Amino acid sequence: MERLSDGFVVFCKRGCATCIMVVPVMKELREGDQALTIYTQDDPAFPDGIPGVIYDTELERSYHLHIETVPTLIRVENGEEVARAVGWNRAEWRALTGMEVLGEGLPDLRPGCGAKNVEPGIAEELTVRFGGVCLASRRIESPQLEDDVETCFARGWTDGMPVVPPTEVRVVRMLEGTTRSPDEVVGVIPPNQALCTVEKVAINAVMAGCKPEYLPVVLAAVEAACMDEFCLHGLLATTYFSGPVVIVNGPISRAVGMNSGINALGQGNRANATIGRALQLVVLNVGGGRPGEIDRATLGNPGKYTFCFAEDESGSPWEPLSVERGFEEGTSTVTLFAGDGVQAVFDQLSRTAESLVRTYALCLRNVAHPKIPMAADAMLVVSPEHGRIFHDTGWTKSRLKDELDKLLQFPGSELVRGAKGIAEGIPEEMEAAMLPKFRPGGFHIVYAGGTAGRFSAIIGGWVASGPRGSQSVTKEIQP
Repeated sequence: MERLSDGFVVFCKRGCATCIMVVPVMKELREGDQALTIYTQDDPAFPDGIPGVIYDTELERSYHLHIETVPTLIRVENGEEVARAVGWNRAEWRALTGMEVLGEGLPDLRPGCGAKNVEPGIAEELTVRFGGVCLASRRIESPQLEDDVETCFARGWTDGMPVVPPTEVRVVRMLEGTTRSPDEVVGVIPPNQALCTVEKVAINAVMAGCKPEYLPVVLAAVEAACMDEFCLHGLLATTYFSGPVVIVNGPISRAVGMNSGINALGQGNRANATIGRALQLVVLNVGGGRPGEIDRATLGNPGKYTFCFAEDESGSPWEPLSVERGFEEGTSTVTLFAGDGVQAVFDQLSRTAESLVRTYALCLRNVAHPKIPMAADAMLVVSPEHGRIFHDTGWTKSRLKDELDKLLQFPGSELVRGAKGIAEGIPEEMEAAMLPKFRPGGFHIVYAGGTAGRFSAIIGGWVASGPRGSQSVTKEIQP
């Protein structure tokens, strides 16, 4: 692109009322001793009556000079910009040009309009065309007579549902959601142990249907999944039901519109649905974790499409999960839990904490199997109507956990193989022991759900929970 000529440069377009208003001013500048170059963005015949106007057809000059509003007046010295005025401000234009009389009869101030080069869709196309972002991923052309969505299906890039074709423009738009460099390595994704960059995550976030503002959450979820403690490779290879469950805490959950209330664990919220799906697509497309190959789940569960929700921190009687896990209040985080489907907890009649905690304990005993202790972790999702009972009686989250721990201690004689006529159970040599249902640190409580309905939920964990399998991990979300 050629250097700018010394003097003044104006960017304008016919579709802007302020640009039309300042046409007389541009004529004044042309008639004076000032060297003036005029670029028009949308009509080569505008401004009317002024010769030598340059039509910025490809918007290249507008892009490289970062024009955001028209009209914009720029002063150039030695081929470099030294000052600019945005919109119409008579005092600024006079100061910039050194002309004491300019724009007589016009209003003192008038805001401009959005420049054509920053319009949605056009801005990303210009970034791709003029090298603002250099994507490293291999380009794949969709056959001319084949639908782009069908191309994605044919190449195995989907989870069985249609995905959004990841065009360069869409990926560039997605990358605007983070300040991180596209080539930054986020983690190594099993089973293929493939390096995953921010760009690769952005591509899969596009396919999942994410908005750009969701990308920091997806990046944090991918980073958490790659932590050794989470054991993503083992979670993929197991024949059990489990997959990653994503719980989001902090201001970002509200900023991107996540659901922590009615139907929080269900469908209908774009952020919840696509953030969890993007993580699963990264595992599929970058790591090669395909069902029927390394993913050996006997039955699986619908949460392996996506399982993501936010904790309702504003309504909770307790500290958020993130704070409980060592982060300061107000920090945005994602927590990953290796969980399976949702087990309902139905209790309409309990009005005391003592009664409700016993309901919880009875239901929690069924995680994985009533006779199997310390194998699967669990997450209890407490709804507002149940949470109100604990709040009104002054029970903290710590108290609730302590009471559940007491109620979930069982004599080995009830759990050994053959007891109660059930072959499943623990080895007979543990018959004399008193055993807890969950390992230390393996039970979590979060608060979410609608305000009507005396229901809570249990998300059971992988039966290989703990240091020998998967442990819950929490990662701070970076912009």
